[in-house]
Amino acid sequence: MAENENSKDLLSVLWAGADILRGKMDANEYKNYLLGIVFYKYLSDTFLTHVYDLLYNKKPENMTEAQRAYEEIFETEDAEELLEDIKESYHYTISPDLTYTKIAEAANNNSFQRESLQKAFNNVEQSDSIFANLFADVDLYSTRLGAGEQKQSSTIAEVVKTINEANLLNHEGDVLGDAYEYLIGQFASETGKKAGEFYTPQAVSQILTRVAIQGQEDKQGLLVYDAAMGSGSLLLNAKKYSNKPDYIRYFGQELSTTTYNLARMNMFLHGVDPENQTLRNADTLDADWPTDEETDFDMVLMNPPYSAKWSAAQGFLNDSRFSDYGVLAPKSKADYAFLLHGFYHLKNSGTMAIILPHGVLFRGAAEGKIRQKLIDSGAIYAVIGLPSNLFYNTSIPTTIIVLKKNREGRDILFIDASSHFVKKKTQNDMSQENIDHVIGLYTDRKDVEKEAHLASYEEIKANDYNLNIPRYVDTFEQEEEISLADIAIELSEQDKEIKTAQTELLAQFAELTASDEQAQAEISALMKTLEGLF
Repeated sequence: MAENENSKDLLSVLWAGADILRGKMDANEYKNYLLGIVFYKYLSDTFLTHVYDLLYNKKPENMTEAQRAYEEIFETEDAEELLEDIKESYHYTISPDLTYTKIAEAANNNSFQRESLQKAFNNVEQSDSIFANLFADVDLYSTRLGAGEQKQSSTIAEVVKTINEANLLNHEGDVLGDAYEYLIGQFASETGKKAGEFYTPQAVSQILTRVAIQGQEDKQGLLVYDAAMGSGSLLLNAKKYSNKPDYIRYFGQELSTTTYNLARMNMFLHGVDPENQTLRNADTLDADWPTDEETDFDMVLMNPPYSAKWSAAQGFLNDSRFSDYGVLAPKSKADYAFLLHGFYHLKNSGTMAIILPHGVLFRGAAEGKIRQKLIDSGAIYAVIGLPSNLFYNTSIPTTIIVLKKNREGRDILFIDASSHFVKKKTQNDMSQENIDHVIGLYTDRKDVEKEAHLASYEEIKANDYNLNIPRYVDTFEQEEEISLADIAIELSEQDKEIKTAQTELLAQFAELTASDEQAQAEISALMKTLEGLF
């Protein structure tokens, strides 16, 4: 994310809001409060700024000035036309008494009422279908906020006051969106194993995105799809590497409603127009989607849950996503079901990149048959082995499989990037240098000793379609030869040191004296024993 003073100040304010809730509930819960309230402030501040701009053709000095101007115009006959104009552009309006500025003012004056903030949430949700149920996970009446109504209301008021110190609109580019993304990552770190459902670490996201967008950076109207989108970080990364980011159209599906709402907020905070985002809350494997709009995509990016269970019902053999393969991914491991779903929706000219556990590279039975079919058709373009312990929800090493359709040749590039990481306290990470090195290996597509190998189809076939990376990239390090003569010299020197130490110890014991005959006899006996041992 952007490393400047503005972003640091913004983060410190947002993080202070998290501190208010941290002792009351775990990160998986309080992230919903903080991110939801931040998002409402963003909507409110955007709205007030736009009102002020329409009235005076400039930005306000602060939100208080914008609020005052809005309250004045709201009492006139021009208000209805103004609000209709804003609703057409932004899909929502906010009444003067429910802006974040007004609610924060009440919090500062000790007159805050949760009902006002709840009403504000409800009004936005009901203003347009794109906002439906967006704040469903922000429970302003939860007992976790404190014991009794007064304490609960006071906790929310404190969060509202703290977040109000952040000037969300006084930043260039994606600073706010990146700060939001950073917070999601921090919550993922605190949440641990529960985080896998909503967050892909940025280093991995960057590799996936750069691999999939390669050769499509200048495409206008790029179509990007993630069928297990989590918080949307993978989708949004496409903005960073496209030369025409404003024209990208994003398609995503997510099973968890909470995480789906997080992705929707994330899209808005990164400035993605509602018309350019098509997100859905549903089970990707249960039924195909999308089916009635754009169905094939330039980029397919996926980090699905690893080895998840699914029904694998026989009826899926007639599903166009899986029917070409004659078998289904096993019930206990849906990895290939996710892969085939994504591959089905890939354009002939596009690229897909998916993260999966290493087992997909060599497991047999139905998975082996699916893998062979993909290899025979030339679909698998590259296999990249990542370092272990990169993810919050698993420490296992994972692999990126890159797929393309209708390409010439059936060779596969294997990259072993398992040693390219930076060790951190509880988590491994990849530096920018690590990431760039892996992308360089991918782009060059040639053999590099102990790092990369371009395997021919014949070579892969001779390995019984086993794609386990060590079969193709030999990372074995020859141990340095040991000189027996040197060992003999070292042992001789150690023996001399031991004998010297023993002599010194006996000399020290010889100097010992005792106060009575019995003690002196015991010392003498010990001396004889040591002399016998030495």
